Amino acid sequence: MIEEGSKRGKAMVEKRQLFMEMRAQNFDVIRLSTYRTACKLRFVQKRCNLHLVDVWNMIEAFRDNGLNTLDHNAEINVSRLETILSSIYYQLNKRLPTTHQINVDQSIGLLLNFMVATYDSESHGKLTVFSMKAMLATMCGGKIVDKLRYIFSQISDSSGVMMFAKFDQFLREVLKLPTAVFEGPSFGYTEHSVRTCFPQQKKIMLNTFLDVLMADPPPQCLVWLPLMHRLANVENVFHPVECSYCRSESMMGFRYRCQQCHGYQLCQSCFWRGHANGPHSNQHQMKEHSSWKSPAKKLSHAISKSLGCVPIGEPPHPVFPEQAERPQELTHTVQPKPAANNMNDTMLMSSGAPTPTKSVLESPSRLDEEHRLIARYAARLAAEAGNSTQQCPPTDLSFNFDANKQQRQLIAELENKNREILQEIQRLRLEHEQASQPTPEKAQQNPTLLTELRLLRHRKDELERRMSALQESRRELMVQLEGLMRLLKDEEQKQASQSGGSPHSSPSHGAGCSMPMPIRSTSAGSTPTHTPQDCLAGVGGDVLEAFAQGVPRNLRNDLLVAADSITNTMSSLVKELHSVDDVADEEETNMRNGGDRGTARVPKH
Repeated sequence: MIEEGSKRGKAMVEKRQLFMEMRAQNFDVIRLSTYRTACKLRFVQKRCNLHLVDVWNMIEAFRDNGLNTLDHNAEINVSRLETILSSIYYQLNKRLPTTHQINVDQSIGLLLNFMVATYDSESHGKLTVFSMKAMLATMCGGKIVDKLRYIFSQISDSSGVMMFAKFDQFLREVLKLPTAVFEGPSFGYTEHSVRTCFPQQKKIMLNTFLDVLMADPPPQCLVWLPLMHRLANVENVFHPVECSYCRSESMMGFRYRCQQCHGYQLCQSCFWRGHANGPHSNQHQMKEHSSWKSPAKKLSHAISKSLGCVPIGEPPHPVFPEQAERPQELTHTVQPKPAANNMNDTMLMSSGAPTPTKSVLESPSRLDEEHRLIARYAARLAAEAGNSTQQCPPTDLSFNFDANKQQRQLIAELENKNREILQEIQRLRLEHEQASQPTPEKAQQNPTLLTELRLLRHRKDELERRMSALQESRRELMVQLEGLMRLLKDEEQKQASQSGGSPHSSPSHGAGCSMPMPIRSTSAGSTPTHTPQDCLAGVGGDVLEAFAQGVPRNLRNDLLVAADSITNTMSSLVKELHSVDDVADEEETNMRNGGDRGTARVPKH
């Protein structure tokens, strides 16, 4: 008993969860009942993730679950309703990317409890097919014109004329939605609701039905329906305008501008709550804006309008033909139209009975591309199955089911072939990349080239070491040459001072002997009175001889010639090293590209 009581309490909490969350949003502070009702139903729609399910996907779900074969007054239990909702949400998750998956169990629980609380207030555990269709078609996502077209197909007869009894039943079911969100006093069902929508008793065709329900303003009992769609469209609209009451620098959603107070504009939050300040009053007429236009755009539009360049506004919905043709259900194809009308894209909606549908909903060229593609696909299926469907009676749908099955199999086969082709393309691309990049295994297949390459690299390393040694020797010779040049300069100055009759040598002349030199002198030290022979001790005999003869210019020339010889030797060595590098690079290139594998010519030294 305790466990049953706890389960029952948990079920009651789950049933009330959505309503508790809606109350937490504090929608009751909204002053106008129309906006209050639309905001509440929009919250329910988003909380149950119905805004992600398009009306066409909803119709397909009805077909897949066999609801089109049931009578509108047939009842379904809660367990089957849960199965239908599960199929809707699982199909939705297949269409959504992996990063935007929804919690299916939570969505099913919230929507199921809301539908049971709305349409099964007496706890019978059953709902009618028509109430479920009306509720899901109204609360799902998609365009309002598509929803109304589907609803009209459910409440019209085979000639495309609306049946007032069916429309009254639709109002009875759909107006339970405002009542479920505690707005029954404003938008509850009354016996006069039908006459408020269509005051004159006459034939109501599809275009008239759309004109009335999509008018501005719409019928009073359904004024919340188009407003709910407008709310969905302006949720992310930005207005760079300051609110005259709350002083916020920008607005999101609707923007309201007073028609009497100049420059007075309110955000949707302030307008819904009835806020006003200054000379403005809540009794002033306000204009609702769902988009922002810059002053420059307004000026250009006014100029174009004055010049007659603005095109005439299109009607709020496409104009459909008044005469109904042979209808088509989404569960099967139909007999194709005559040849004169084969180019027209026709889209027909399914009804709740297995007999032909109640009306024809053609898709004109003004509809978006998605509807045209659906209509073109349906027309192609109808053309392929045309000959056989003419021979069978209208109630025999076996061939139509077979044709649909064959088409699905053909689509599956084409998708598999496409997948195989993509895999083959990927495999060929990988093979091409592997062939263009030589691997070490391929290089090991030619030992001759590898041996020659190793020899060339060894020769290259040897020449680099030799060049490094020569550069070091050249550096040392240049340092020695610099020291000898300084000694020559000092000796010339000393001789010039002696020949000039100076009896004493200047102490500054001896400074040259104490300068750091890489050649070590054998003398113990240097003094200001040293001789050239003492300073040049340890230097080659040619240098000593040159100083002994007193001809320093010949020694300088010899040193310069030696430096030039060293430079020429280094140049020839660098050229030889470069030629070896070129040969090595050429051999590596030939080996990678699979070119000639002839024996490389190694230069001789």
